[in-house]
Amino acid sequence: MKYIFIILLTLCGLQCYSQSKTEYLENNRYDLNDGNFDFPQKDFSILGFGAYHGSAKTEDVEIALLKSLTKSSTVKYYLPETDFSTAYYFNEFLEKGDTLLLRDLVTYYGISVNQERTIQVYQKWKQLKEINDRLPDSAKLRVIGVDIINNLKYVSMHISELVNNSGNTLAPISEIRNMIKTDTVTYHGKNSRYASSQLKNLIRHYEDNKTLYQNHITNIAEFEHIIRNLKVVFGLLEEEREQLLYSNYVSLDSIYDFKHHPQFMRIGFSHLQKSREGKKGYPYFFTRLLENNTYAKEAVISVIGYLTNSKVIWDEVYDDNGNYTGYTVEEGMGIGDYEKEYFRGIQNLKDTKISDKTLFRLNKNDSPYTNPEPDLIEVIMPGKESNGEHVKGMATTDFLDYAVLISDSPESIPIFEME
Repeated sequence: MKYIFIILLTLCGLQCYSQSKTEYLENNRYDLNDGNFDFPQKDFSILGFGAYHGSAKTEDVEIALLKSLTKSSTVKYYLPETDFSTAYYFNEFLEKGDTLLLRDLVTYYGISVNQERTIQVYQKWKQLKEINDRLPDSAKLRVIGVDIINNLKYVSMHISELVNNSGNTLAPISEIRNMIKTDTVTYHGKNSRYASSQLKNLIRHYEDNKTLYQNHITNIAEFEHIIRNLKVVFGLLEEEREQLLYSNYVSLDSIYDFKHHPQFMRIGFSHLQKSREGKKGYPYFFTRLLENNTYAKEAVISVIGYLTNSKVIWDEVYDDNGNYTGYTVEEGMGIGDYEKEYFRGIQNLKDTKISDKTLFRLNKNDSPYTNPEPDLIEVIMPGKESNGEHVKGMATTDFLDYAVLISDSPESIPIFEME
């Protein structure tokens, strides 16, 4: 009888606790379809948004967040999941509106993550231009890339712009410019040997003749930043991606003064986790910002999207000659709400959503998500090992501040399907 009583008491306690989470969510939710949506926090240094790649409505969520944050002039810099030079040309699109440039940028931008090489990402950038055009000059967004170089096309073009090679005195720069004029050059993958060799020649020549370059480079800090990142790509410097993200961010802070100009970052959600998964867990980008005391915890805001009843583009399909032929779609594995793979506690979001794009604030002082239960972080995969033991006893707010439930989202469509 005693044990039955304890079991009933435990079940009651769990039910009450679950209800308290539900009640909390009901009082701290926002409809991102509401044209008057106002993001509740304005005082931060960096806000990151990410979700599983490849679902169409994720781009709509990002635009809703950016509309609010730019309307209040809260953010100054936009950090997409790309490198410094590709970001430089996204700025050119925002200024001039060249849609042919945009299509090419999205195609190269999506090399690292094919699920981002989509029509929806292309349309998002067009919407971002519309937002930026409405802002006064002093409040316009500037795009900055802190990620690893994933294509050599835009870095080659950027180098060419940064160096004034009057009289062709710098042979490697002349060779790079000639390469850019050649339509047949490949800038990524196993066929990019020629582009790689030209850029390696530049690195060697620059490091042996820095004084020769000094009067020709319009921005030495940016040029040397690019050279350093090329050395990482070519294996001349050893630095894994997450550390490179952090070191690039710190390096560019000296140019753009990030500490006094808040940023909005769009990147895969693992990079936005504010804590390791357990003491021996891997430190992702946001974790490094905190562990290195770059910012206080409350100055770093993590917004993570969760999918339900949705689809994602999974793979691009190519024939034996490398020609694009189509794509595949997933609606089970890969969305985080599937009987074989789901996030602990996602049902509470589903029970309290008010639209197909509902934002929940989790980090208020009275939040039950500060208690030591890793909802929305622990991935449950029945019969398989997951991260449960690693995050046991940790709180949701150790990792994130806001959750967005994205419902009924179709898959994104590869940009190669665009007419």
